[in-house]
Amino acid sequence: MSSTELGQDSAAKAQIRSIVAEQVTAWDAGDATAFAKDLAPDASFTNSFGMVMYGAALFTERHREILATFYKGTTKHHAIRQIRFVTPDVAIVDIDNEVRGVKSMPAGIVTPPDGAMRTQLMQVFVRRGDRWWIEAYHNVPQAKGTRGG
Repeated sequence: MSSTELGQDSAAKAQIRSIVAEQVTAWDAGDATAFAKDLAPDASFTNSFGMVMYGAALFTERHREILATFYKGTTKHHAIRQIRFVTPDVAIVDIDNEVRGVKSMPAGIVTPPDGAMRTQLMQVFVRRGDRWWIEAYHNVPQAKGTRGG
């Protein structure tokens, strides 16, 4: 890989890391619109409860609902495990995701004793021009003993 390609990867990773950090800021502010601002219009979304939705509008609405109810007042913590470019314009981002301060969950879902919901989040980013979009957002419950490796 040439130094130019390495520089491009480094710049792209910085842009992606910035988007992931902005998601955390938006979540902590309870702002579903800002949380969804980088989602592509037709993106796919699988949440940690197994619900599958398509489109930024549904993603935004679902997050508006949860940030106003059982996740209201919570904080999000993202630790990026890996950013892997499958092409120069497509990146798969694996994230250890944690929502802290959970006090209650919908019926049938166990509220964690420590108030932290832990999931593995995979986001697929696609670059169009000079802008990165999230095309897929796949969030699954974290298996015990998988944190950090």
